[in-house]
Amino acid sequence: MPTYLITGATGFVGSHVAEAVAARGGTVRTLARPTSDTAALAKLGVEIVPGDLTDPPAVAKAVDGVDYVLHCAAKVGDWGHVDEFRAVNVAGLRNLLDAVKGQPLERFVHVSSLGVYEGRHHYGTDETEPLPESQMDGYTQSKVESEKLALEYHRKFDTPVTVLRPGFIYGPRDRTVLPRIAARLAKGDIVYIAKGKYALNTTYVGNLVDAIRLAAENPKAIGEVFNVTDGEFVTKKRFFEAIADGLELPRPKGSIPLWLAKWLAPWRERVYRRKNKPTPPRLTMATLKFAGLNLDFSIAKARAVLGYSSKVGFDEGMAAAIRWMKENSGTLRNPAG
Repeated sequence: MPTYLITGATGFVGSHVAEAVAARGGTVRTLARPTSDTAALAKLGVEIVPGDLTDPPAVAKAVDGVDYVLHCAAKVGDWGHVDEFRAVNVAGLRNLLDAVKGQPLERFVHVSSLGVYEGRHHYGTDETEPLPESQMDGYTQSKVESEKLALEYHRKFDTPVTVLRPGFIYGPRDRTVLPRIAARLAKGDIVYIAKGKYALNTTYVGNLVDAIRLAAENPKAIGEVFNVTDGEFVTKKRFFEAIADGLELPRPKGSIPLWLAKWLAPWRERVYRRKNKPTPPRLTMATLKFAGLNLDFSIAKARAVLGYSSKVGFDEGMAAAIRWMKENSGTLRNPAG
Protein backbone atom coordinates (compact mmCIF):
# COMPACT_ATOMS: atom_id res chain seq x y z
CA MET A 1 0.00 0.00 0.00
CA PRO A 2 1.20 3.54 -0.68
CA THR A 3 2.52 5.72 2.11
CA TYR A 4 1.10 9.20 2.65
CA LEU A 5 2.62 12.08 4.56
CA ILE A 6 -0.26 14.26 5.73
CA THR A 7 0.86 17.53 7.27
CA GLY A 8 -1.47 19.14 9.78
CA ALA A 9 -3.07 15.78 10.63
CA THR A 10 -3.72 16.88 14.22
CA GLY A 11 -5.73 19.82 12.90
CA PHE A 12 -9.17 20.38 11.40
CA VAL A 13 -8.69 19.50 7.71
CA GLY A 14 -5.71 17.18 8.11
CA SER A 15 -7.48 14.95 10.63
CA HIS A 16 -10.30 14.31 8.16
CA VAL A 17 -7.80 13.58 5.39
CA ALA A 18 -5.86 11.16 7.62
CA GLU A 19 -9.06 9.37 8.57
CA ALA A 20 -10.13 9.01 4.93
CA VAL A 21 -6.72 7.72 3.78
CA ALA A 22 -6.49 5.25 6.66
CA ALA A 23 -10.00 3.98 5.86
CA ARG A 24 -8.85 3.14 2.32
CA GLY A 25 -5.92 1.15 3.67
CA GLY A 26 -3.12 3.63 3.02
CA THR A 27 -0.16 3.97 5.38
CA VAL A 28 -0.34 7.38 7.03
CA ARG A 29 2.51 9.39 8.52
CA THR A 30 2.50 12.90 9.97
CA LEU A 31 4.66 15.47 11.71
CA ALA A 32 3.48 16.47 15.18
CA ARG A 33 4.87 18.53 18.01
CA PRO A 34 5.29 16.75 21.37
CA THR A 35 2.53 18.96 22.80
CA SER A 36 -0.02 17.97 20.12
CA ASP A 37 -2.91 15.66 20.92
CA THR A 38 -2.24 12.60 18.76
CA ALA A 39 -4.60 10.16 20.51
CA ALA A 40 -7.10 10.04 17.63
CA LEU A 41 -4.30 9.51 15.10
CA ALA A 42 -2.81 6.72 17.19
CA LYS A 43 -6.15 4.88 17.02
CA LEU A 44 -5.94 5.11 13.21
CA GLY A 45 -2.44 3.65 13.24
CA VAL A 46 -0.81 6.85 12.03
CA GLU A 47 2.98 6.97 12.31
CA ILE A 48 4.00 10.09 14.24
CA VAL A 49 7.29 11.82 13.45
CA PRO A 50 8.15 14.34 16.21
CA GLY A 51 8.75 17.86 14.92
CA ASP A 52 7.23 20.45 12.63
CA LEU A 53 7.74 22.08 9.23
CA THR A 54 10.33 24.51 10.56
CA ASP A 55 12.64 21.60 11.50
CA PRO A 56 14.43 20.36 8.32
CA PRO A 57 15.82 17.10 9.85
CA ALA A 58 12.34 16.16 11.10
CA VAL A 59 10.85 16.99 7.70
CA ALA A 60 13.47 14.86 5.94
CA LYS A 61 12.62 11.92 8.21
CA ALA A 62 8.89 12.42 7.62
CA VAL A 63 9.14 12.33 3.82
CA ASP A 64 11.53 9.36 3.64
CA GLY A 65 9.95 6.74 1.40
CA VAL A 66 6.53 8.38 1.06
CA ASP A 67 4.55 8.14 -2.16
CA TYR A 68 2.20 11.06 -1.56
CA VAL A 69 2.45 14.36 0.32
CA LEU A 70 -0.89 15.91 1.24
CA HIS A 71 0.06 19.29 2.64
CA CYS A 72 -2.78 20.54 4.83
CA ALA A 73 -0.77 22.34 7.54
CA ALA A 74 -0.75 26.14 7.68
CA LYS A 75 -0.63 29.02 10.09
CA VAL A 76 -3.99 30.77 9.77
CA GLY A 77 -5.45 33.94 11.22
CA ASP A 78 -6.56 37.47 10.47
CA TRP A 79 -4.00 39.28 12.64
CA GLY A 80 -0.24 39.29 12.98
CA HIS A 81 2.86 40.28 11.04
CA VAL A 82 3.25 38.68 7.64
CA ASP A 83 6.62 37.20 8.63
CA GLU A 84 4.91 35.10 11.31
CA PHE A 85 2.81 33.48 8.58
CA ARG A 86 5.73 33.19 6.17
CA ALA A 87 7.76 31.23 8.71
CA VAL A 88 5.33 28.31 8.44
CA ASN A 89 3.44 28.79 5.19
CA VAL A 90 6.41 29.68 2.99
CA ALA A 91 9.65 28.69 4.74
CA GLY A 92 8.06 25.52 6.14
CA LEU A 93 6.76 24.61 2.70
CA ARG A 94 10.21 25.18 1.23
CA ASN A 95 11.64 22.71 3.76
CA LEU A 96 9.07 20.17 2.65
CA LEU A 97 9.68 20.74 -1.06
CA ASP A 98 13.44 20.57 -0.62
CA ALA A 99 13.11 17.29 1.27
CA VAL A 100 11.16 15.59 -1.54
CA LYS A 101 13.23 17.09 -4.36
CA GLY A 102 14.54 14.28 -6.54
CA GLN A 103 12.61 11.66 -4.58
CA PRO A 104 10.16 9.41 -6.47
CA LEU A 105 6.78 10.89 -5.63
CA GLU A 106 3.33 10.26 -7.03
CA ARG A 107 1.80 13.57 -5.97
CA PHE A 108 2.30 16.63 -3.80
CA VAL A 109 -1.11 18.18 -3.07
CA HIS A 110 -0.78 21.69 -1.69
CA VAL A 111 -3.91 22.99 0.05
CA SER A 112 -4.02 26.73 -0.53
CA SER A 113 -6.99 29.12 -0.25
CA LEU A 114 -9.43 31.12 -2.37
CA GLY A 115 -8.15 34.04 -0.33
CA VAL A 116 -5.22 34.30 -2.74
CA TYR A 117 -7.42 36.16 -5.24
CA GLU A 118 -7.69 39.94 -5.14
CA GLY A 119 -9.76 41.30 -2.25
CA ARG A 120 -12.78 42.45 -4.27
CA HIS A 121 -16.18 41.17 -5.37
CA HIS A 122 -15.96 37.91 -7.32
CA TYR A 123 -18.63 36.56 -9.64
CA GLY A 124 -17.59 33.19 -11.04
CA THR A 125 -13.84 33.94 -10.96
CA ASP A 126 -11.79 31.03 -12.28
CA GLU A 127 -8.17 29.89 -12.10
CA THR A 128 -7.06 31.94 -15.11
CA GLU A 129 -7.14 35.15 -13.06
CA PRO A 130 -3.62 36.29 -12.08
CA LEU A 131 -2.89 36.69 -8.39
CA PRO A 132 -1.99 40.07 -6.89
CA GLU A 133 1.56 40.66 -5.68
CA SER A 134 0.29 42.33 -2.52
CA GLN A 135 -2.54 41.13 -0.30
CA MET A 136 -4.59 42.84 2.41
CA ASP A 137 -3.48 40.60 5.31
CA GLY A 138 -0.49 38.51 6.34
CA TYR A 139 -2.15 35.12 6.01
CA THR A 140 -3.33 35.51 2.42
CA GLN A 141 -0.05 37.18 1.44
CA SER A 142 1.81 34.11 2.67
CA LYS A 143 -0.60 31.80 0.84
CA VAL A 144 0.03 33.61 -2.46
CA GLU A 145 3.77 33.24 -1.93
CA SER A 146 3.47 29.58 -0.95
CA GLU A 147 1.44 28.76 -4.07
CA LYS A 148 4.04 30.39 -6.28
CA LEU A 149 6.79 28.46 -4.49
CA ALA A 150 5.04 25.10 -4.92
CA LEU A 151 4.45 25.69 -8.64
CA GLU A 152 8.04 26.88 -9.06
CA TYR A 153 9.29 23.52 -7.74
CA HIS A 154 7.04 21.79 -10.26
CA ARG A 155 8.53 23.79 -13.12
CA LYS A 156 12.17 23.58 -12.00
CA PHE A 157 12.37 20.14 -10.43
CA ASP A 158 9.34 18.26 -11.83
CA THR A 159 7.82 17.91 -8.38
CA PRO A 160 4.32 16.56 -9.13
CA VAL A 161 2.47 19.46 -7.49
CA THR A 162 -1.26 20.08 -7.55
CA VAL A 163 -2.71 23.18 -5.87
CA LEU A 164 -6.22 23.25 -4.41
CA ARG A 165 -7.93 26.51 -3.44
CA PRO A 166 -10.80 25.83 -1.03
CA GLY A 167 -13.04 28.60 0.25
CA PHE A 168 -14.28 28.95 3.83
CA ILE A 169 -13.90 25.44 5.24
CA TYR A 170 -16.49 24.33 7.79
CA GLY A 171 -17.54 21.09 9.40
CA PRO A 172 -16.95 18.84 12.43
CA ARG A 173 -13.68 19.32 14.38
CA ASP A 174 -13.40 23.04 13.70
CA ARG A 175 -12.23 24.17 17.12
CA THR A 176 -11.51 27.78 16.26
CA VAL A 177 -13.50 29.69 13.63
CA LEU A 178 -17.08 28.48 14.11
CA PRO A 179 -16.76 28.52 17.92
CA ARG A 180 -15.44 32.09 17.71
CA ILE A 181 -18.37 33.11 15.53
CA ALA A 182 -20.76 31.40 17.95
CA ALA A 183 -19.24 33.28 20.89
CA ARG A 184 -19.73 36.60 19.08
CA LEU A 185 -23.31 35.70 18.18
CA ALA A 186 -23.99 34.92 21.83
CA LYS A 187 -22.79 38.41 22.75
CA GLY A 188 -24.79 40.08 19.97
CA ASP A 189 -21.45 41.21 18.57
CA ILE A 190 -22.02 40.53 14.86
CA VAL A 191 -23.53 43.09 12.50
CA TYR A 192 -24.15 42.42 8.82
CA ILE A 193 -22.29 44.25 6.09
CA ALA A 194 -24.53 45.18 3.16
CA LYS A 195 -27.39 43.27 4.85
CA GLY A 196 -25.48 40.01 4.40
CA LYS A 197 -26.65 39.71 0.80
CA TYR A 198 -23.34 38.69 -0.77
CA ALA A 199 -22.06 35.15 -1.35
CA LEU A 200 -19.72 33.22 0.93
CA ASN A 201 -17.43 30.63 -0.67
CA THR A 202 -18.41 27.71 1.58
CA THR A 203 -16.47 24.44 1.38
CA TYR A 204 -17.58 21.52 3.54
CA VAL A 205 -14.57 19.66 4.90
CA GLY A 206 -15.79 16.33 3.53
CA ASN A 207 -16.08 17.81 0.04
CA LEU A 208 -12.53 19.11 0.33
CA VAL A 209 -11.31 15.66 1.37
CA ASP A 210 -12.89 14.26 -1.80
CA ALA A 211 -11.12 16.93 -3.89
CA ILE A 212 -7.77 16.11 -2.27
CA ARG A 213 -8.21 12.42 -3.08
CA LEU A 214 -9.12 13.19 -6.70
CA ALA A 215 -6.15 15.56 -7.05
CA ALA A 216 -3.80 12.89 -5.69
CA GLU A 217 -5.07 10.18 -8.02
CA ASN A 218 -5.61 12.00 -11.33
CA PRO A 219 -2.47 12.40 -13.49
CA LYS A 220 -4.11 15.32 -15.28
CA ALA A 221 -3.94 17.29 -12.02
CA ILE A 222 -0.14 17.62 -12.01
CA GLY A 223 0.96 21.24 -12.38
CA GLU A 224 -2.63 22.47 -12.15
CA VAL A 225 -4.60 24.72 -9.80
CA PHE A 226 -8.23 24.10 -8.84
CA ASN A 227 -10.86 26.14 -7.02
CA VAL A 228 -12.90 24.00 -4.60
CA THR A 229 -16.23 25.00 -3.04
CA ASP A 230 -19.59 23.40 -2.37
CA GLY A 231 -20.78 24.89 -5.65
CA GLU A 232 -23.80 26.36 -3.86
CA PHE A 233 -24.88 29.99 -3.48
CA VAL A 234 -24.86 30.74 0.25
CA THR A 235 -25.31 34.32 1.42
CA LYS A 236 -23.54 35.66 4.50
CA LYS A 237 -26.99 36.09 6.06
CA ARG A 238 -27.87 32.46 5.49
CA PHE A 239 -24.50 31.40 6.88
CA PHE A 240 -24.75 33.38 10.12
CA GLU A 241 -28.41 32.52 10.66
CA ALA A 242 -27.68 28.80 10.21
CA ILE A 243 -25.16 28.97 13.06
CA ALA A 244 -27.42 31.12 15.25
CA ASP A 245 -30.49 28.95 14.73
CA GLY A 246 -28.57 25.69 15.13
CA LEU A 247 -27.10 26.80 18.46
CA GLU A 248 -30.26 28.64 19.57
CA LEU A 249 -28.47 31.97 19.63
CA PRO A 250 -29.87 35.38 18.59
CA ARG A 251 -29.58 36.17 14.92
CA PRO A 252 -27.46 39.21 14.00
CA LYS A 253 -29.32 42.48 13.97
CA GLY A 254 -28.49 45.61 12.06
CA SER A 255 -26.25 46.24 9.09
CA ILE A 256 -23.64 48.74 7.98
CA PRO A 257 -23.09 49.71 4.34
CA LEU A 258 -20.12 48.26 2.51
CA TRP A 259 -18.58 51.68 1.86
CA LEU A 260 -18.47 52.35 5.60
CA ALA A 261 -16.91 48.96 6.34
CA LYS A 262 -14.25 49.62 3.69
CA TRP A 263 -13.35 52.86 5.47
CA LEU A 264 -13.51 51.51 9.02
CA ALA A 265 -11.46 48.32 8.54
CA PRO A 266 -8.12 49.85 7.48
CA TRP A 267 -8.54 52.72 9.94
CA ARG A 268 -9.08 50.37 12.89
CA GLU A 269 -6.16 48.18 11.81
CA ARG A 270 -3.84 51.20 11.69
CA VAL A 271 -4.90 52.26 15.18
CA TYR A 272 -4.40 48.78 16.63
CA ARG A 273 -1.00 48.34 14.96
CA ARG A 274 0.15 51.74 16.17
CA LYS A 275 -0.74 50.66 19.71
CA ASN A 276 0.85 47.21 19.20
CA LYS A 277 -2.38 45.47 20.13
CA PRO A 278 -1.94 41.66 20.33
CA THR A 279 -5.53 41.00 19.24
CA PRO A 280 -7.34 42.38 16.18
CA PRO A 281 -10.15 44.94 16.15
CA ARG A 282 -13.71 43.71 15.59
CA LEU A 283 -13.48 44.71 11.93
CA THR A 284 -10.32 43.85 10.01
CA MET A 285 -9.57 43.74 6.29
CA ALA A 286 -9.85 39.95 6.49
CA THR A 287 -13.24 40.26 8.20
CA LEU A 288 -14.34 42.72 5.54
CA LYS A 289 -13.51 40.19 2.83
CA PHE A 290 -15.20 37.34 4.68
CA ALA A 291 -18.38 39.17 5.68
CA GLY A 292 -18.70 41.96 3.13
CA LEU A 293 -17.51 40.92 -0.33
CA ASN A 294 -19.21 38.69 -2.88
CA LEU A 295 -17.08 35.53 -2.93
CA ASP A 296 -18.35 33.43 -5.81
CA PHE A 297 -15.77 31.29 -7.62
CA SER A 298 -16.06 28.86 -10.50
CA ILE A 299 -15.37 25.18 -9.82
CA ALA A 300 -15.93 24.19 -13.46
CA LYS A 301 -12.29 23.15 -13.86
CA ALA A 302 -12.38 20.83 -10.85
CA ARG A 303 -15.56 19.28 -12.18
CA ALA A 304 -14.20 18.82 -15.70
CA VAL A 305 -10.64 17.68 -14.94
CA LEU A 306 -10.92 15.98 -11.56
CA GLY A 307 -14.50 14.76 -11.78
CA TYR A 308 -15.21 16.64 -8.56
CA SER A 309 -18.73 17.11 -7.29
CA SER A 310 -19.83 18.26 -3.87
CA LYS A 311 -21.58 15.36 -2.15
CA VAL A 312 -22.63 17.37 0.91
CA GLY A 313 -24.72 20.53 0.62
CA PHE A 314 -24.53 23.52 2.94
CA ASP A 315 -27.54 22.67 5.13
CA GLU A 316 -26.36 19.10 5.73
CA GLY A 317 -22.76 20.17 6.27
CA MET A 318 -23.61 22.95 8.70
CA ALA A 319 -25.93 20.65 10.62
CA ALA A 320 -23.03 18.19 11.04
CA ALA A 321 -20.72 21.00 12.17
CA ILE A 322 -23.22 22.28 14.74
CA ARG A 323 -23.97 18.79 16.01
CA TRP A 324 -20.24 18.26 16.62
CA MET A 325 -19.92 21.63 18.34
CA LYS A 326 -22.74 20.76 20.73
CA GLU A 327 -21.21 17.38 21.52
CA ASN A 328 -17.77 18.91 22.15
CA SER A 329 -18.64 22.30 23.63
CA GLY A 330 -16.55 21.66 26.74
CA THR A 331 -13.32 21.37 24.74
CA LEU A 332 -13.75 24.33 22.39
CA ARG A 333 -11.73 27.55 22.69
CA ASN A 334 -14.80 29.79 22.58
CA PRO A 335 -17.77 27.68 23.68
CA ALA A 336 -21.14 29.34 23.34
CA GLY A 337 -24.70 28.48 24.21
